[in-house]
Amino acid sequence: MSQAALHPMLNIAIKAARAAGAIINRASLDLERLTVTSKGPNDFVTEVDQAAEQAIIDTIRQAYPGHGFLAEESGRSQGAQHSDFVWIIDPLDGTTNFIHGFPQYAVSIALAFKGKVEQAVVYDPSRNDLFYATKGRGAYLNDKRIRVSKRLRLADSLIGTGFPFRKGDNFKRYLKIMEELMPACAGLRRPGAAALDLCYVAAGWYDGFFETGLNPWDIAAGSLIVTEAGGLIGNFTGEADYLYQREVIAATPKVYAQLVQVLSPYTRIIKEDEPEAPVAEAAPKARKPRAKKAETAAEGGVAAPARTVRKAAPTQPGKLVPLDEYLAATQPELDAELPKAAELPVDVPLSPAAALAAAFEPTPEEAAPVPVVVRKAPTRIRKADLPPKEEAPAEAPRRSRRRDGDAPF
Repeated sequence: MSQAALHPMLNIAIKAARAAGAIINRASLDLERLTVTSKGPNDFVTEVDQAAEQAIIDTIRQAYPGHGFLAEESGRSQGAQHSDFVWIIDPLDGTTNFIHGFPQYAVSIALAFKGKVEQAVVYDPSRNDLFYATKGRGAYLNDKRIRVSKRLRLADSLIGTGFPFRKGDNFKRYLKIMEELMPACAGLRRPGAAALDLCYVAAGWYDGFFETGLNPWDIAAGSLIVTEAGGLIGNFTGEADYLYQREVIAATPKVYAQLVQVLSPYTRIIKEDEPEAPVAEAAPKARKPRAKKAETAAEGGVAAPARTVRKAAPTQPGKLVPLDEYLAATQPELDAELPKAAELPVDVPLSPAAALAAAFEPTPEEAAPVPVVVRKAPTRIRKADLPPKEEAPAEAPRRSRRRDGDAPF
């Protein structure tokens, strides 16, 4: 894509990236004079980081003074604090490589509008490689359109990653990932600059990339370049919420799905690193009472079944007593309040509903069962079983009344 066809905001981002790259290239000529300070164990910063970041911010503020900034070194201290446009800046991604003279570092600049990355630039000053993308308009490397690779199998893929190096990172967790992933792919690489790793996925040089412990400025620009090149990017569970999750997967569509299957058990969302809570011992299950068979009386036939379900005695835990004794011991006042059936008064006033039901109660004669009349099915008689019919006597020939000589008509 020609420079004239670029989005105006993307043009400003490219201008700022090249200004920062010039500062980095000049400093790389004499690394011995660098002043290196440590933000933490294995986390370094030089005056080159600070000078490059300030050059980027100054270039952008001249064109867009109302925009906000989220930068690695200065945070949100510069620019508008509540603007919908936020420039996410990493002035030197791969500082450790830079101070050792290892030529694998880059400038990363992204513009987010309402939380969505719209413009992206990643500039490699040591090789003069410029990756850039505008949302919806494709990804480019030095004016040449780039696409992700066409590999379909993880076993054939070259995967980039980044090893943990800060204090507090879970090294054992990462070793488990490598133990499972290294035999499943064609190779694993760790150059040391996440912004360039994402661009390598977009250019088809890698088939996939994953890393944990990353910040938004490490992956914001590279994420748009990957998606505009036809790749997929997300967290370890495959969701699109990756910018602030400190974990990322980027790959071709087919390889992405296979990487998610391997890496999803190691996501920080699941919190697998936390120690498991001690499991409380389960309370002993209550023993279900069993009813005994009813005992028959010695005389007088079969007696009514007695309630012989046993319960624990209230005064002696663990001792079982018949249910009747248990109820008598625990609820004596309830049994005393209930009158017996023989002590109920005879003339009990009926409620209106009961009186109405009694008025329409059928008499004994009406309530008597109606005799059932059983009708037998008619017997079918076959024709062969019928007695033979008597033949009727032959009739006497009728006497003709025609006389001789009469006409027949």
